[in-house]
Order: sequence, then C-alpha cells, then structure tokens
Amino acid sequence: MNDKRGNPVEIAAVVVWRVQDTAQAMFDVDDFEEYVSVQYESAVRHLASQYAYDHGEENETTLRSGVEEVSQALTRELEERLGKAGVVVEEARLTHLAYAPEIAQAMLRRQQAEAVIAARQKIVHGAVSMVEMALKDLAEKNVLQLDDERKAAMVSNLMVVLCGESEVHPVVNTGTLYS
Repeated sequence: MNDKRGNPVEIAAVVVWRVQDTAQAMFDVDDFEEYVSVQYESAVRHLASQYAYDHGEENETTLRSGVEEVSQALTRELEERLGKAGVVVEEARLTHLAYAPEIAQAMLRRQQAEAVIAARQKIVHGAVSMVEMALKDLAEKNVLQLDDERKAAMVSNLMVVLCGESEVHPVVNTGTLYS
C-alpha cells in the first residue's frame, strides 16, 4: 500500500476484537469473520494513505513517529466500520512498518543524506559561534587590531579548519596580506 506521499510501504497491524451483539453479527452481515477481515484491510490501507511514513512537515504525525496517535486512529476507524456487525474493537496497533523492498535502499540513502546534512548544520553552527567568540575575545582583550580584510581572512581560515573533514596542516605566514 502507499503512504500519504505515495511511497510504497508494508504495514501489518494486530486487532483484538470481540462480538458484542451476536444477533447483529449473525444477521446484519453474511459472515462476520470475513467482514472483519475485509474491513481490517480496508482500514489499514486508508490509515496508510492518511499519514506519511516518516519525515512529515513540522509537527506532523507520521506512521513511524506517531505510534500512539496512529493506533488510536486505526482503533476509531475499525470501531466505526465494525460496529455495523456488532463487533467491538478492544485494541488495534501497528506491528510492522517498513518501506516496500523496491524503494527501501533509496529511502535508506535519503535518511543517511539527511543525517549528514543535519550533522553538517550543527558543525557549521558551532564553527560560526567559535569564530564569533574568537573575534570578540581578541577585540575585548586588545590582543590585536584587525581590519575588515584581515578579519575576513581569519574567519575564512577558522571556518575551513573547524568545518573541514581532513586533518589541519598549519601554514606559517612569513609575509603580509598587503603588498
């Protein structure tokens, strides 16, 4: 089945139910067990189409992150569907959730890329904070006076050092920035 964004997903759920009204179960539907089975599958498909698997919009409940809310929604939908057959739903919850095999690898790569981007954002944020702190401390303690061009060179060098992935090799400048 497909999630809200059209991604093929595998979903399984467990549903604990019981017949509350035997007359309704026997006479309002042909075969209440078959009716429960059909309604179960239909409810799970509908549920999948209402939620994204993961990575929803900000504060959006997803199948993966909102287990309680999704289980409650499934229970409500099943109660509504099965009430016509005299069946009461005791509990309903997802037991299996995965991307379908044909897209699982691509989605794993996407998740890894998003993790790298998030890590990079933290690294850059930390580096900018450290550069700001260095410039502020140098200015407050009158260690040296830097004009805008030298500040820019220092910021550039610090950002490369703090954000780079390879080892840092110091370079000793024996000249000047100005000719």
